[in-house]
Amino acid sequence: MKIKEIVCALEQFAPLPLQDGFDNAGLQIGLTDAEAAGALLCLDVTEAVLDEAIALGYNLVISHHPLIFKGYKSITGKDYVERCILKAIKNDIVIYSAHTNLDNAQGGVNFKIAEKIGLKNIRILEPRENCLMKLVTFVPFAQAEAVRQALFSVGCGNVGNYDSCSYNLNGEGTFRAKEGTHPFCGTIGELHREGEVRIETILPSFKKAEAIKVLLMAHPYEEPVFDLYPLQNDWKQAGAGIVGELEESETELDFLRRIKKTFEVSCLRHNKLTGREVQKVALCGGAGAFLLSQAIHSGADVFITGEIKYHDYFGQEGNILMAEIGHYESEQYTKEIFYSIIRDLFPNFAFQLSKVNTNPIKYL
Repeated sequence: MKIKEIVCALEQFAPLPLQDGFDNAGLQIGLTDAEAAGALLCLDVTEAVLDEAIALGYNLVISHHPLIFKGYKSITGKDYVERCILKAIKNDIVIYSAHTNLDNAQGGVNFKIAEKIGLKNIRILEPRENCLMKLVTFVPFAQAEAVRQALFSVGCGNVGNYDSCSYNLNGEGTFRAKEGTHPFCGTIGELHREGEVRIETILPSFKKAEAIKVLLMAHPYEEPVFDLYPLQNDWKQAGAGIVGELEESETELDFLRRIKKTFEVSCLRHNKLTGREVQKVALCGGAGAFLLSQAIHSGADVFITGEIKYHDYFGQEGNILMAEIGHYESEQYTKEIFYSIIRDLFPNFAFQLSKVNTNPIKYL
């Protein structure tokens, strides 16, 4: 099995176009045409993690945080990133990272955190905007179902927890084939009328090229007609953060103690306790304080994230309980997502979770 097969599976789950603009997710180092000897799954790439992969005989490291965020004019080993680059290349190790694309994906980082907490009725806290398109095409009655299925097969027609969604309207199309054409129906030089179905469906913008490709392959006409419209609808299946509910409410103190234990937090920081009951929970792994206002607007009783700035704490005790559990601690279970993807698709492939704790923050 080649490394690119594993990369393809990861990108099917968390497409790279879902990453934020500042990010550098994707292939970091190496050639994906190489045969995969084994994969080590981690949160961060460090020299110790690469040594672990080398000792196991693995040539693929899959991380959440990208090793490389900026461009380099030279690679001399002056810092840990450059030393990792040199070590990976010297030992023919491929490094691949799924970062904010995995944060924003359905079933991604925040969904894993919600699973650990035990949340139900989960939905995206800040859905992505301006990411959807509507595709409209016109197909003869007899071929309409084949075209619909082709579009659905590449991810068109997903709305919430529904798939295969489309709107279909019967009508009549007209055309006259000119010399040199090869019409599917009708006669060259004569005006032809054909009963057609107008098919409308929705798709993420990054699937545009793939949708057009399968449309052209499945459509019987020599010159299929189709339209694409950008939509301003929120894409509620992708975005930042999560909000959901506990099965039963808990006191603030009981909830915080459970979170501290579940995520093995050495020092959980929070704002003033007010005696509220906790049932509705908003969360975001990593540096998620930018979602504080959305968490409050959602009506959540508590907002959990990895990092919160000092001044963000002021004046919020009447609005929401804030719980800061640490960047590493909030995202440490991300490698379990990689594990599930690979296990389900490549059950005989050698892979394992890294045993290296890469948290650079220590507590006295």
